[in-house]
Amino acid sequence: MTAGAKLISGPRIDGDQIYWLETRPDQSGRTSICRLGLGGHEPVELTAAPAYVRTRVHEYGGGEYDVRDGVIVYSEFRDGRLYRMDHDGDPQPLTPSGAFRYADLRVHPEHGLVLAVREDHSTSGEPVNTIVALELDGHNESGGTVLCHGADFYSTPELSEDGQLAWTEWNHPNMPWDSTVIMVGRFDGAALVGARPVAGGAGESAVQPRWLSRDQLIFVSDRTGWWNLYLRREGFDRPLCPMDAEFSSPQWSLGLSPYAVFDDDHLLCTITRNGMPSIAMLTISNGTLAPVTAPAVGSLSVVTGPGVGAAVLGYPNRPTSLAIFDVEQQTWRDVVAAGPTVLEPDSVSCAEPVSWSGDQGEVHGWFYPPTSLEYEAPADYLPPLITVSHGGPTGTALPYFQIGHQFWTSRGFAILDINYGGSAGYGRAYRDRLLGKWGIADVRDCADGALAMAEQGLADPARLIAKGASAGGYTILRALTATQVFSAGISLFGIADLEALAIETHKFESHYLDRLVGPYPEARDVYRERSPIDHADQLSAPILLLQGLDDRVVPPDQAEAMANAAGLKGLPVALMMFEGEGHGFRGAETIRVSTQAQIYFLSQIFGIEPADRVPPIKIENFPGGGR
Repeated sequence: MTAGAKLISGPRIDGDQIYWLETRPDQSGRTSICRLGLGGHEPVELTAAPAYVRTRVHEYGGGEYDVRDGVIVYSEFRDGRLYRMDHDGDPQPLTPSGAFRYADLRVHPEHGLVLAVREDHSTSGEPVNTIVALELDGHNESGGTVLCHGADFYSTPELSEDGQLAWTEWNHPNMPWDSTVIMVGRFDGAALVGARPVAGGAGESAVQPRWLSRDQLIFVSDRTGWWNLYLRREGFDRPLCPMDAEFSSPQWSLGLSPYAVFDDDHLLCTITRNGMPSIAMLTISNGTLAPVTAPAVGSLSVVTGPGVGAAVLGYPNRPTSLAIFDVEQQTWRDVVAAGPTVLEPDSVSCAEPVSWSGDQGEVHGWFYPPTSLEYEAPADYLPPLITVSHGGPTGTALPYFQIGHQFWTSRGFAILDINYGGSAGYGRAYRDRLLGKWGIADVRDCADGALAMAEQGLADPARLIAKGASAGGYTILRALTATQVFSAGISLFGIADLEALAIETHKFESHYLDRLVGPYPEARDVYRERSPIDHADQLSAPILLLQGLDDRVVPPDQAEAMANAAGLKGLPVALMMFEGEGHGFRGAETIRVSTQAQIYFLSQIFGIEPADRVPPIKIENFPGGGR
């Protein structure tokens, strides 16, 4: 899970070079820019340690670098400044030290500038978001020229050849998958004039504008209930390929590219149909789709260059890899894999689509059976089931190979990765199932899913485990206080106190709960009713809590409070806090230790002798107490 493993993201094509980001757990999660000639074999790291390419705009970041004509601009995580690199030259600072953060970068050497979403933390209260223009020669003492201001949030500053700027903006209490507006204005090199809305509005998520030509704008909108592609020309919108499918995903982070312009009549597109991802080439003139990957092979971002495309592809049976698409040959070639192939093909547990009936209709998920070439269970044996609740909660579980899932399925556990009501990938109506019902609908769907697997003879009903991270952690904590279904729980930086989250969380999500729970403080009673910490006396199962001490999204004291409450009730509970980790574990040592803790915890609770030699952890209120 850690040796040689890395996260690959952010592909870019510039001339005959391909660039990407590598996040390396063995370097405490440090992210670096890498490059390879399209015909080459040996990647080159451009930002050697201690450089750390990352941004914390919206806390989730994204779009932390861009490259064009050999000019690279990136955000340095250690000081928040932007740096410029020319080919293999040394990085030079573009912005001053201070309270600015930058993301969603667009480099324009032909104009001598960089466009960026800027987040200003210099004043009290919420940070101020704007779109700014920065000079590539480094004269940016003021932090950039503000082009767009007044909205709470911005993304995707796209400049056309003739100086038209398109972008997306939205305001509290909306998230970018709720209601957004795409704006267009003219940029004269010093200021923006004539800004006007061209798509979106109340109840419509319009995102990801791209210029096809000087007077033609492509964008994605869910005005029909599905994120479909549109072409705007001369004030009129034309759907390019209307269908019950998603051509985009929730914009949790900036810098995503769910489709890319290949030429004036073709787009390389990501598509999700019934939760199943794929990639296709769309012909704009007639709306036809030509698949270029098999089902279950997809990506969050695609990019294009002369005659080629590129994407970080997720596969069902092997690790993610950066791949180049030869348009003429219609073939993909892997460039670099996210990790080694450590399992034989027949040892990989591939996702199987499953569904069951819920209060609001059919619920979807992915089932991973225990799989091994070396061991076979007795004929009448039913495996323990780990029910995984994804984060967000407006996220999605995709049927990609995940080494974390294989860790468990290779040891005899089954996994149910649930796309509960509120998840993306199934249209807006499915996403909206969670409105006003977070902590109710998701919990019910997860509990029903676990029981459905048990009823179908796929899992042991006496060994159903709930596991989740972040918002998924909230769902499992809530499930352990509101149901009697699960026999154990594992929460990774999960939310225990909704009221504290509403008061303390960062700007991007500061009104997210208005739609999922209710406006605060008016709906304070609802927040308390659905907060696991306020119902710890109803905890029904042993629990392991894993938390980063530097978490800015979910404060560590929530995990401590939940552990204290479980301890007072006399339930077996273990709490582990990790220094230097934020909202999501990035370091190899943290990943290793937290995973060993999980296998030890479950082995003790269920009386299983683990295959691994794992160090014990301290479990309160448990015979022997662990370590």
